[in-house]
Amino acid sequence: MGWDLVGHAWAAEMLRQHIAADRLRHAYLFSGPRGVGRRTLALNFAQAINCPTPTAPGVPCGTCRTCQQIARMQQADLSVTQSEAEGESLKVEQVRDLQHALSLAPYESAYRVALLLRFEEATDGAQNALLKTLEEPNERVVLLMTADEPENLLPTIASRCELLRLRPLPLDELANSLVVKKNLEVEKARLIAHIAGGRPGYALRLAEDESLLVTRKEWLEDLFTLITSSRRKRLAYSESKSRGRDRTETKQRLRDGLAHWLSLWRDVLLDASGSGAALANLDYADQIATLARKIGEKSTAKTVAKLEHAFARLPNANLQLMLDALLLEWPRI
Repeated sequence: MGWDLVGHAWAAEMLRQHIAADRLRHAYLFSGPRGVGRRTLALNFAQAINCPTPTAPGVPCGTCRTCQQIARMQQADLSVTQSEAEGESLKVEQVRDLQHALSLAPYESAYRVALLLRFEEATDGAQNALLKTLEEPNERVVLLMTADEPENLLPTIASRCELLRLRPLPLDELANSLVVKKNLEVEKARLIAHIAGGRPGYALRLAEDESLLVTRKEWLEDLFTLITSSRRKRLAYSESKSRGRDRTETKQRLRDGLAHWLSLWRDVLLDASGSGAALANLDYADQIATLARKIGEKSTAKTVAKLEHAFARLPNANLQLMLDALLLEWPRI
């Protein structure tokens, strides 16, 4: 089966050559936007490193017990470390627990592999704690880190890793891959490629889980209702989305919902500015054109900025107050 990827063939080939030539680095950093395929590439690499029956040097079989367990992130010599929820902090205690696991000899594979996900969420203390492992690498340990941008890590961390910057794919290339790989209709594949903004990991999730598209539609329909609603109805909506719920669950739900809203408002801004850039939300092109005409570029730009600010505040904000303030500042038509 080999490297089971959509896109990023250059990265897979580089990593394959590292294994085939016995030139493994002790640490790799996969950077790029959420959903671009960082974790998938890292897990494929972990399979290639430890597969007991590779089909060729650096090419995992994908079907053996080790490959299947790594794909599920449940293999004995694979340690996965990440914050408890997206947007939370990865703490120093988690890194120290990882270091203890890495001090042990591999249980059944050639290497112990540590997968540190969303490492930009690590506190400075957690990143500094990892430095000892990076500076004094164990020859039977490989560290694989994912992060949005290397610049969001301490320079001492990024400089000690082999860096692979992953970029979104051209939309047509991603759509064609979805048609072939997931047997999607051409129009649905094209829509998903645009919604995902060329990010293959996100596109595959949308293709495999229809509920994600249903949830997206619900949030966007709410948006169109809210921009015609009174202040009172907006506040009632905010309360319904934030009060009386588990905070972690609510933050994740709001993070997803704000992402859908931000995607659409950015489309409105593209249309209002006359940029000619491809829209993410092709299925709402008529509504986007109407909003652009009625609201205008300046007001839309302010709305986009407010949404981006809300994203930044999400980890620590009073969720209802944040959503209240956001919706009350939206334009009304």
